[in-house]
Amino acid sequence: MTQARMRLTLLLLATSALLLAACNDGHLTFLGYTSAPPYDCSIRTVYVPIPQNVTFRRGLEFDLKRAIDREIEDKTPFRVASSPDYADTELTVKIVARSKAVVVFNQLNEVRDAETTLTAEVVWRDLRPNRVGDVLNQPPPGREPLPTGPLDPLAPPAAPKPVPVNSVSSFIPEVGGSLTSAEKQMVDRMAVQIVSMMERPW
Repeated sequence: MTQARMRLTLLLLATSALLLAACNDGHLTFLGYTSAPPYDCSIRTVYVPIPQNVTFRRGLEFDLKRAIDREIEDKTPFRVASSPDYADTELTVKIVARSKAVVVFNQLNEVRDAETTLTAEVVWRDLRPNRVGDVLNQPPPGREPLPTGPLDPLAPPAAPKPVPVNSVSSFIPEVGGSLTSAEKQMVDRMAVQIVSMMERPW
């Protein structure tokens, strides 16, 4: 065996040993990179109730619920549960604002470009034993706001602070765009943002 071939064999053996040592739960970790999913795999199921809708635009809550369920099933290792009794976590969403605004008028004072905006508040709670009530979408450690007053050990825990999510979509009626198509795109974008928040912090 030549010296070059021997070096190559030793290099391959050393690399294989490193790769085997870096395997964790069937996933490969090497030089800070991993093949593990960016989600907490101890969570298996998520219950998503129909979002509360306090706007005058009715029906958005059902569209958003379907979009969130679809994103969770397609993009995460979690499964959507039909009841909180069978779920590890609960994802609650409240639609707090919806607006439509004209961006550009044409020469005939007709709408040339318009946009619609949706704002929601999201809280992701843990339902597992010994973790009930833990909020999973809180800021990472070290980024929480510091308490401003004295702490009362007998005071009940503060209600979890919801995370605001905004989604904007525009439409141009002159090329076939409509409010309906813009709202569909807006709801789909919001579902992507909400499910992306379920990833573990980097």
